[in-house]
Amino acid sequence: MERQVNNAFFFKIIYMETIQIITGFIAFIAGGGIAWVLFSKALQARNRKIIQEATAEAEVIKKDKILQAKEKFFQLKTEHEKEINSRNAKILAAENRIKQKETATSQKLDEVVRKNKELDTIRENLNSQLELVAKKNEEVEKLHKQQVEQLEAISGMSGEEAKEMLIESLKAEAKTEAMSYVNDIMDEAKINATKESKRIVLQTIQRVATETAIENSVTIFHIDSDEIKGRIIGREGRNIRALEAATGVEIIVDDTPEAIVLSAFDPMRREVARLALHQLVTDGRIHPARIEEIVNKVKKQVEEEIIETGKRTTIDLGVHGLHPELIKLVGKMKYRSSYGQNLLQHARETANLCAVMASELGLNTKKAKRAGLLHDIGKVSDEEPELPHAILGMKLAEKYKEKPEICNAIGAHHDEVEMTTMIAPVIQVCDAISGARPGARREIIESYIKRLKDLENLALSHPGVLKTYAIQAGRELRVIVGSEKVSDKEAESLSYDIAKKIQTEMTYPGQVKITVIRETRAISYAK
Repeated sequence: MERQVNNAFFFKIIYMETIQIITGFIAFIAGGGIAWVLFSKALQARNRKIIQEATAEAEVIKKDKILQAKEKFFQLKTEHEKEINSRNAKILAAENRIKQKETATSQKLDEVVRKNKELDTIRENLNSQLELVAKKNEEVEKLHKQQVEQLEAISGMSGEEAKEMLIESLKAEAKTEAMSYVNDIMDEAKINATKESKRIVLQTIQRVATETAIENSVTIFHIDSDEIKGRIIGREGRNIRALEAATGVEIIVDDTPEAIVLSAFDPMRREVARLALHQLVTDGRIHPARIEEIVNKVKKQVEEEIIETGKRTTIDLGVHGLHPELIKLVGKMKYRSSYGQNLLQHARETANLCAVMASELGLNTKKAKRAGLLHDIGKVSDEEPELPHAILGMKLAEKYKEKPEICNAIGAHHDEVEMTTMIAPVIQVCDAISGARPGARREIIESYIKRLKDLENLALSHPGVLKTYAIQAGRELRVIVGSEKVSDKEAESLSYDIAKKIQTEMTYPGQVKITVIRETRAISYAK
């Protein structure tokens, strides 16, 4: 600060002297020596005055700067003291907290020491009690051995034998109780689940009423008179041989009045033969060349009728957007039968059943009806006949771009692939409803009788069974047991065991009800 004041004063003097020299030089030039002297004295007096004023002004400036420096110093000193006081306060607070923690820690240590002493005391007491318990256990074991020896001596049985007898009795009791518990659970489940499922199935069956066509492997062709038989046979049988070769149907001309029998396992062949015969008899011209012409013509008519039948069926059921090949397969079902049941009628009935059941269950009725209609298309396809019809039908549906849920329902309706959609079990159930209803399908009488005998023999193989009767076309099996050999609890277990064995060892449509009858008869004679 003093250096700044001195520098200002120095520059001011230099400035004044410079002015003085310039002025003197001008005066000297202008007025001569006297004037110069006078001017020089006046100039010196002026300079001294200016120097004095500058010195006084510099002193004032110096004092002001010193005062400002002192104020700044005191301000910095005050702030420094405040900061120091704040830090001291924080240090004191930290020291107080540390002291409090030390106090709390010492208290906890004292508490831990006290608890350790208490635990040592408790441990000593437990050890003494354990010693007493061990002594008492030894005494109890000695008494137990003495009692066991006494019991063995009294009963004449060893401990192992008694244990085995007890275990066997407990097993029998546990089995009886478990069987009772299982029956209770099954009854409860039937109350809640079976009731609702029966309602849906029965309502579905009642709401769908379709005719069931039973077909044989023969077709009767009626004629007006027996004279036509000779014309159909032809000279040396050439007409009938040509007809059989062209249609693949065996034509039986016998003594049956006004009738000719067409025999073939393929209904389509029989239909071609029937229509060809009808046209030949109507036209009257029957010879091998005409027969071949008419058969070819009729085959084309049948193929057109197949397509028309498929279209009409899909329109009737409200199933749209099917591939033309799938429509043709649907039409072919008209000329196929399964266990005597017409396949097209079965497919239509299954589709309607599926729609009703899907509606009851809150599922997509259109998809269910579509899958129900197509579920048996594998039976009418000529591709890969060695495959199961469900798998073949699924492959055909995939080939013709049906949706995955439709394909899965077709392939899974006989459990040959895993069900992945909700409509798959609906298709399976409705297929069973349509096929297993009494009168829908025919079984060979020998296999039917054999199944009933197998049912009765299976029940007779169980101990305590006296008689068995298969009734209601094998839908119910009544088992009569001896009252002295089978108890009431064992009768419940017996019905359960027979049902399980039938499920695992036999194949049957629908379900079989097993009724175990146990009765006690008291007989006396009055003489």
